[in-house]
Amino acid sequence: MKVLVTGGAGFIGSAVVRHVIRHTDWTVANVDKLTYAGNLESLAEARDSNRHTHFKVDIVDRAAVDAIFESFRPDAVLHLAAESHVDRSIDGAAPFIATNVGGTFTMLEAALSYWRKLDAEARARFRFQHISTDEVFGSLGSDGRFSETTPYAPNSPYSASKAASDHLVRAWHHTHGLPTLTTNCSNNYGPYHFPEKLIPLTIIRALRGQSLPVYGKGENVRDWLHVEDHAEALTLVLCQGTPGETYNVGGDAERRNIDVVRAICAVLDEMLPQSASRPHDRLIEFVTDRPGHDARYAIDAGKIHRELGWQPRHSFEAGLRDTVRWYLDNRAWWERVMSGAYRGERLGLAG
Repeated sequence: MKVLVTGGAGFIGSAVVRHVIRHTDWTVANVDKLTYAGNLESLAEARDSNRHTHFKVDIVDRAAVDAIFESFRPDAVLHLAAESHVDRSIDGAAPFIATNVGGTFTMLEAALSYWRKLDAEARARFRFQHISTDEVFGSLGSDGRFSETTPYAPNSPYSASKAASDHLVRAWHHTHGLPTLTTNCSNNYGPYHFPEKLIPLTIIRALRGQSLPVYGKGENVRDWLHVEDHAEALTLVLCQGTPGETYNVGGDAERRNIDVVRAICAVLDEMLPQSASRPHDRLIEFVTDRPGHDARYAIDAGKIHRELGWQPRHSFEAGLRDTVRWYLDNRAWWERVMSGAYRGERLGLAG
């Protein structure tokens, strides 16, 4: 199979590309404009594979996207390209609207035009899979989980832009018959994660002996999903999912933010017994909460388990240990990343 992956140099996208190259015989066209969070080094051995080609293209550029469709002739699209950081969307929403809404529209239009020209067999085989987030559903109370039928209630500029893109994908399926699939995932973690998100930022700041900022009282709850489990789920949905359907992908690993930070500190205490920062939890600093910070997310992944047989392979405890170890062993990667435009400063204070 020939798969066009958008955002394939980002955190989740690069995990998908690595998974495809390691575990399938598929060929990948990786479309990524390499923003601050895109990094070809994250592709690891896939970068040098003869089954992988990178196109430095912005997905809002219709002519460039059309040219890739015509030259590569994909059997499927995995659409992951997105601006994804809530704090950045609070500081400035324009890039989120441009990429997440406008870029998805461009990809759908290009895919529809391409699909309509295929022969009957290729049309039946083609899939357009859109990767989204649980944040489109809003915030949960102390119980319950998001299902595929949960009403949308996005609360941040980021989640609103992703909700809009989800609705576009649904409309292109129901209006034009484009064979689409949508997945909504919980919070991802794992190797090659750009260090503006909670887990990698906490690890790196702890390694540097810096304060570990925790929003509010740290009681916000997220469901954590290892990025390699997510990549496996996405390729499974692509191969076996029913067009027009959505599938929630979760790690069944709800944790309060403060408990995640303390768990990282405990692992670092164990792995770095000579560190001057031990005990690392003394670095924790509670800071002013994010505006509109959703209280709790939790995914009901029962549908993908029942219908496709998927379940996460990583427990949160084992996955977190592996992730901390990866950052310890790959200091050169994150130091190069941190030497760029982002250095771990607080974002999302606008308003």
